[in-house]
Amino acid sequence: MKSVLILYYSRYGATAKMAEQIARGVEMVEGVSAKICTVPPVSAVSEAVAPAVPEAGPPYVTLDDLVQCNGLVMGSPTRYGNMAAPLKYFLDSTSALWLSGALIGKPAAVFTSTASLHGGQEATLLSMMLPLLHHGMLLMGIPYSETDLIHTQSGGTPYGASHLAGINSDLPLQEEEKRLCKALGRRVAEVANKI
Repeated sequence: MKSVLILYYSRYGATAKMAEQIARGVEMVEGVSAKICTVPPVSAVSEAVAPAVPEAGPPYVTLDDLVQCNGLVMGSPTRYGNMAAPLKYFLDSTSALWLSGALIGKPAAVFTSTASLHGGQEATLLSMMLPLLHHGMLLMGIPYSETDLIHTQSGGTPYGASHLAGINSDLPLQEEEKRLCKALGRRVAEVANKI
């Protein structure tokens, strides 16, 4: 059985809900399973240490999770047109994988949520792609054959799945956003299954 790692950081839960939809898309592909992991928050206090196991939710990702996966879908809320610091902090720890070439040739995709419609969704998706390119991963987006991209009034881009969470992060995933998340997960799983 092949697996696709869905790695994300979520502060208010919107990105986590997207990860669940992406996992559903992955598991639509026979012979592929989804594994959801997160990263611990980053503290401004240098003495603060996150517990080794989160109190609730998915486990924290390890470097071995990246090595073992057959594909990766990575998500973050938007922070000024960039990925959130906890995800960037984790990615900065992957130098050994870069040196060994452990991620070369694996399919990868990205997803994000924002407070406002023009809150930097595409810039955030592009910022997450950069380290994946350095790792030699095969980047995938969402093609316009997914017609929700043409009609969406909320989230969704050809660069990856996105969600308009609202200023209070309380807007639920719209049906077209759910379908685009599933489509992205399914695409990565299909390619991972063929490689």
